[in-house]
Amino acid sequence: MRRKAKVMSKKISSFEDLEVWKEGMRLACDIYKHLKSSKDFGLKGQMQRASLSIPSNIAEGFERKTNKEFIQFLYISKGSCAELRTQLYLAKNIHEIDAGIAQDLLTRTVALSKMLYRLIETRREKFS
Repeated sequence: MRRKAKVMSKKISSFEDLEVWKEGMRLACDIYKHLKSSKDFGLKGQMQRASLSIPSNIAEGFERKTNKEFIQFLYISKGSCAELRTQLYLAKNIHEIDAGIAQDLLTRTVALSKMLYRLIETRREKFS
């Protein structure tokens, strides 16, 4: 007889508790790290702003405390994720970032976008 595993869900009391925010922060830190020596200041700045926008909008939306506003900020964050993905393709194609590193970052942006989509759907279904 199989026993059901108990799922321990941690109460989310701040945006810092959200896994999607944590992953967004890790991604932003890695973008800053990998572009540290870049001399392409235009692309570097755009990529840094887009990457920072992801966790920043999650945090801002969470702090608004209304579900409708939170969802809107999650969509903005998801858009920034797509913007960053586009910039990563460019950085990879012009050899501003190593192809292997770029591919890892691209994979992470896709995963993060999926996390954001799932959170948006959860907020719509359970909090509206």
